[in-house]
Amino acid sequence: MSLIDNFEKLLASGRDDALLRFGLGQAYLNGGEVERAVEHLASAVTHDPGYSAAWKLLGKARGETGDTDGAIEAYESGIRTAEEKGDVQAAKEMKVFLKRLQRTAS
Repeated sequence: MSLIDNFEKLLASGRDDALLRFGLGQAYLNGGEVERAVEHLASAVTHDPGYSAAWKLLGKARGETGDTDGAIEAYESGIRTAEEKGDVQAAKEMKVFLKRLQRTAS
């Protein structure tokens, strides 16, 4: 049984939280199923808007789908969240990703 199967089984059993959705999103992204990743990562930040790692991965996933505006929005939300929590490294990484996206978009 794969990691995705295990996570999906937990979700089907009624467990639904930010950590599980983040794990599913990451697993789908790693497996190349970017649209599915976006779905679960968006759910992760809905469950926990303060989850900066989920915002960062959501930005990446949206960028990979070609949704530049959505990726920029995710990174901006993630940067705000990370800065509010004092998560300097995550904010710094997302600022780099955001600048790259904005350069590519213009």
